[in-house]
Amino acid sequence: MGRIKELEELILHHKIIYYHGKPEISDAKYDQLEDELKKLDPENKVLKVVGSTDLSKGKVKHERKMLSLEKTYEEKGLKSWMKDREVVSTFKLDGVACSLIYEKGTLTLAKTRGDGIHGENITPKILWIPNVPNKLDNQEKLEIRGEVYCTEADFFHLSNEMVSMGLDKPTSQRNIVAGLMGRKENLELCRFLEFQAFDYLVDGRPLKTEMEKFTLLKKFGLQIAEVELHKDFSSVKAAIKRAENFMSTGEYQIDGLVFSFNDLDLHDRLGHTAHHPRYKIAFKFQGEAAITKIKDISWSISRNGYLTPVANVEPVELSGAKISRVTLHNYGMVAQHDLKTGDQIEIVRSGEVIPKFLEVKKASKNKLEIPTKCPSCNAKTVIDDIRLLCSNQDCPGRNKESILNFIQKIGIDDLSSKRLDELLGAGLVKKIPDLYRLKKEQLTKLDKVKDKLASKLINTIDESKKVDLTTFLSSLGITGGAYNKCEKVVSQGHNTIAKVKKLTVDKLMEIESFAEKSSMDFLSSLTAKFPLIDELTSLGFKFSKVAKENTSLSGKKICITGSLTEKRSIIEGRIREAGGIVVSSVSSGTDYLLTNDTNSNSSKFVKAKKLNISIVSEKKLASLLKETT
Repeated sequence: MGRIKELEELILHHKIIYYHGKPEISDAKYDQLEDELKKLDPENKVLKVVGSTDLSKGKVKHERKMLSLEKTYEEKGLKSWMKDREVVSTFKLDGVACSLIYEKGTLTLAKTRGDGIHGENITPKILWIPNVPNKLDNQEKLEIRGEVYCTEADFFHLSNEMVSMGLDKPTSQRNIVAGLMGRKENLELCRFLEFQAFDYLVDGRPLKTEMEKFTLLKKFGLQIAEVELHKDFSSVKAAIKRAENFMSTGEYQIDGLVFSFNDLDLHDRLGHTAHHPRYKIAFKFQGEAAITKIKDISWSISRNGYLTPVANVEPVELSGAKISRVTLHNYGMVAQHDLKTGDQIEIVRSGEVIPKFLEVKKASKNKLEIPTKCPSCNAKTVIDDIRLLCSNQDCPGRNKESILNFIQKIGIDDLSSKRLDELLGAGLVKKIPDLYRLKKEQLTKLDKVKDKLASKLINTIDESKKVDLTTFLSSLGITGGAYNKCEKVVSQGHNTIAKVKKLTVDKLMEIESFAEKSSMDFLSSLTAKFPLIDELTSLGFKFSKVAKENTSLSGKKICITGSLTEKRSIIEGRIREAGGIVVSSVSSGTDYLLTNDTNSNSSKFVKAKKLNISIVSEKKLASLLKETT
């Protein structure tokens, strides 16, 4: 009983300070406290408390309870909940949940979730948020629920603004959102926040699916969460992998995914408990955190000309891996946190993704150093918002990264980074299309390239012209043009170059997971690639069609190592067509290691053996591809 009482007090304490933007422990440690209390006293009243119970006099009652979500950390639990039903997924933003009330088209009230029954009146603050419309083209009384959050770029500018006003410098994106929602002055600072809508409540409208809700929210002019419909669990697993990557590289903070049943009739039938709806669940990533020290910060040039900082840290073990490097995203993050050699920092890693910087635990007395010259070409660097840009448009490092990205995505597997350096140094390749103008006799003049290797390289390059349109588009380096995004574009009927060139922002916004901003960024970048696309198609690119199959590989994670008899890109394409997921490293979550070696000393082979992961040959893979489920 003593431990139960202690847990009750701890949970309530941490819940209150969390909703005031001043958390003392991580989400994972808080969840451990709740899980322990559930085991000791499953019906404890503290477990039924939603949000913060420490409300001010400005509390307003919710017409419909604004509940928390049941959560799971395991794919097994998610699959058991989903069964064979269609689900919709969105990123789980790490911000502050709120409700917007519109009457006769006008925003009349905004409130936080609070304790689920009453919330704080935050209307004056919400009115400052640029992407929250004050007016809607709808005369019904309706409620829109969503999340207030702060992007990486906005956090950088907000921090500078607060310091210039003599206010305390904010420590994190999540904390500052809760902090601003609780302020009674300086409301204009809320202009640095954004809102994403994820739910639409109205009486009498005959909606049948969750996806229809998002379509309506988009038509109202609201920014919506990145939404995706899943008909099977293999699609869900792929979405989880993308969310994991977004946690490390995305422009705003998420801590998982929210899944909802697509059928709204099912929502009504399932109902909810006192604490959470039964038709929604949160899938959260169990991040393992550690404290380490920055040895130094190195900067490298990216294909878009921006300098990317990486912290080289004292080695520390996280999620079963020895970590010695941590991405710092961009100049803005380094400047905002005054990161430098000797700083003690907290980092977190979820699953197999890149470790992420959380916060400075103890600052050193060293000085912040921002490079004034590009590490590749020595040209002057310029600050471009939250990024550091090389001023040289013809920077060789930038050019190399752009070509190398294309080579890796299009599947020219025999052409390594080192070999590309030789081609660039010899002046044989200056831009991507030059790869397809190479002659065998030119290659034989390179170091250690004999006639046989030259022929193989020319053949590999030529074979890469026979590729599906999705892979081709994803290889071009389009902003927001990852493989899954390009796949959605092509699958919606934009399946020829001619049709792709006729894309508009409106057409893109009709496609699942494309919001207005991402559509504009994608289209602007795509349009700039038209000359490159024209040149490559004139050099003989032909686009094959990809037909998805439902096989025994659906949702399976497959790592590839060693030499293959076919191009790796072709094999990867077949795996993806069959619903499989190609991963770059072996872990406990890997289902198969594909290799033709029966025994090997490679790290992937040794680890697969140790973890009892199935090792399959190309021949075995071919039979798995034919097996249907």
